[in-house]
Amino acid sequence: MKKRQNPEPIENENPEWTEADFKRAVPLSALRDGVQKAISARKRGPQKSPTKQLVSLRLSPEVVSHFKAEGRGWQTRIDDTLKSAIRKTG
Repeated sequence: MKKRQNPEPIENENPEWTEADFKRAVPLSALRDGVQKAISARKRGPQKSPTKQLVSLRLSPEVVSHFKAEGRGWQTRIDDTLKSAIRKTG
């Protein structure tokens, strides 16, 4: 199969740079540094409630599938269920 040539090249999609374009140009590395600084400058605000503690916990597949079946927030629902059990027993 013969490759078809584009009959009309579109020049306005990639015009030649003018002197003004070259004066406004900034090296890519400078842009990357600026973006990195902007990203790292944003800090998370103070916690509204005490932060949770990260733990590793092994749960049965039935427990995990039950809570995941309800959608997003399954870990929070497990936490709420455990807190409810604590209140009932203690």
